[in-house]
Amino acid sequence: MNWTGKRYWLVGASEGLGEALAQKISRAGAEVILSARNAERLAEVAGSLSGKSTVVPVDITDDASVAQAAEAVGEIDGVVCLAGVYWPMPSTDWNAQQAVAMADVNFTGTVRVLGHVVPGMVARDAGHIVLTGSLSGFRGLPGAVGYGASKAAVMSLAETMRGDLWRSGVRVQLANPGFIKTRLTDKNDFSMPFLMTPEQAAQEMFELMCDDDAFDRHFPRVFSWVFRLSRFLPNWLYYRLFA
Repeated sequence: MNWTGKRYWLVGASEGLGEALAQKISRAGAEVILSARNAERLAEVAGSLSGKSTVVPVDITDDASVAQAAEAVGEIDGVVCLAGVYWPMPSTDWNAQQAVAMADVNFTGTVRVLGHVVPGMVARDAGHIVLTGSLSGFRGLPGAVGYGASKAAVMSLAETMRGDLWRSGVRVQLANPGFIKTRLTDKNDFSMPFLMTPEQAAQEMFELMCDDDAFDRHFPRVFSWVFRLSRFLPNWLYYRLFA
């Protein structure tokens, strides 16, 4: 893939995986438009990039903010949706505000952004859309109220868009990472196998984006087998193992 001269909008680029991916795309030669709520932090990320960049703050839970940001960004070659929030939450300790926030940011926020991007790409018959799911979205996991469901919704959305657009010039891809060392996973008080650095996860995502033929990538690969194969377990066995 030739990145030179391309314009990519990264939504959720102020830290973690988004920041690390911005570094890779910038070094590859693309212009990077950085979006998140924290304008000051975005400016720091922009200052660290090797190539051209633009800062466009956005709150993806607000329709007007997304519309304003999309207008400021203008025509783009690609969009990468990375914004997300997370709190560990079992059904026995339900926090209504946090559960709604996870649904609104992780899924509905992605839909808000795509509503301003997809029609233009379809009209031009050109574009690149990358969505961020999670290994936790393959099947319901205990303690993942809000997060697991929101990521499963993103994964379903990506699969639907792929089915609608795969014969067109608009390329849709889905990245499903496992545990990444960020302030979000710092909230977990349990063991996190195959914990990745943001740089390791960004490399996986960047390789996916460079592959014209691939739709999705699940990583770390060995760890992903647990979640992917769990879909084939009968309910009685799955819940005996995971509940």
